[in-house]
Amino acid sequence: MRLVIQIPAWNEEATLPEALAALPRSLPGFSEVTILVVDDGSTDGTAEAARAGFADRVVSFAKHRGLAAAFSAGVDESLAMGADVIVNFDADLQYDPADIPALVAPILAARADLVVGDRGPGSLAHFSPVKRMLQRLGSWMVRQASGLQVQDATSGFRAFTREAARRMNVFSKMTYTLETLIQAGFKDLRVASVPVRARPVHRASRLLASPTKYVLIQGANILRITALYKPLKIFSAAAALFLLAGVAFGMRVLFAQPSGDIRSHALALSLAAMLITLAVLTFLIALLADIVAINRELLEDLKLRESRNRAAEARLRSVEHRREPDERLHRIQREK
Repeated sequence: MRLVIQIPAWNEEATLPEALAALPRSLPGFSEVTILVVDDGSTDGTAEAARAGFADRVVSFAKHRGLAAAFSAGVDESLAMGADVIVNFDADLQYDPADIPALVAPILAARADLVVGDRGPGSLAHFSPVKRMLQRLGSWMVRQASGLQVQDATSGFRAFTREAARRMNVFSKMTYTLETLIQAGFKDLRVASVPVRARPVHRASRLLASPTKYVLIQGANILRITALYKPLKIFSAAAALFLLAGVAFGMRVLFAQPSGDIRSHALALSLAAMLITLAVLTFLIALLADIVAINRELLEDLKLRESRNRAAEARLRSVEHRREPDERLHRIQREK
């Protein structure tokens, strides 16, 4: 089995050499450990530091595209490199490389497709109260959306199988952590958590520079990804709210005293009609969105099958390439 450790890095020249030096070059259960660095358009010497630190592969963006794009590019490149298991590691050394064996253990034991490193964010002393609150809030939202009991949903220290990697699709421009977990819950992937150590990072957070913006964006991402995979549930709930409100206004008119204010009755009746109409339209949107979701799932299945076929063809070509020298040798021996 081949393990690829991918490191998204943006202006991490100062910490990347230490991170690369600390990463394991061999692990029990794996025949090969390969290190991939994705340079996210850094303006310092990140790419040079990666090569000097003997990273096996360096992918560089021409400009900064964000953590989510770097993560996705790393996954694609890891699969192209033949990874059986992928570990995502941060270049800022907030995670301990010594925890990688524990992180991949559930996968090696065939108990999980995706493993999240749990930092225990609610009790980390070097997290500010605001950051601890946001971490707990994000994890709670993911648990509600995905049905997974993950306590540290925002942890980027995670391991996943080749099959799980093929089934991940990141739509967010900001980060991938919450989105991939919600997808894992919808796609019935086995998800496990293992405790890991976390260290203070000696620079300001690039994702939490504006807590309000972070919460709004992540909340919108959770709602969007939930609507993408479960549109009938989301839009039907909205339709039910509109219908209940419309019925309530209608009942008010129905049971109101005839001698009451006629203008008030007319307004309530108009609101009832409008809300019930809105409920019907929203439910129709729910049905259409559900059909679109089914088509998207079919397309994802086709993409997954195509990826499997390409991998099988690559393995077959590799076997044939290894056979050719042996066949030539046997032919020469027979001719002699």
